[in-house]
Amino acid sequence: MEPTYGILAMPGVGFFGMLVIGFLAGYVAERTMNRDHGILTNILVGIAGSFVGGTLAGLLGIAFYGFLGNLVVAIAGAIVILWIWGRAQGAR
Repeated sequence: MEPTYGILAMPGVGFFGMLVIGFLAGYVAERTMNRDHGILTNILVGIAGSFVGGTLAGLLGIAFYGFLGNLVVAIAGAIVILWIWGRAQGAR
């Protein structure tokens, strides 16, 4: 039986851990993509990136657990989000 998680939960970390992961993932993605955002935007991009990265990892059959696993997946998802956002802004 798989454990269930709330809508704002990541496997293996709590709510505070999710905020820390969101900030770190957003910051790394921001630096990787040469962007300049604020702390709140970094947290939001990182949290959204964790959901995108988690979905992609699930589709690819990649298992991730704990703080480090969630951080890597969130960074990858945040980079994807910023890449897509940049492509959409460039098309205008």
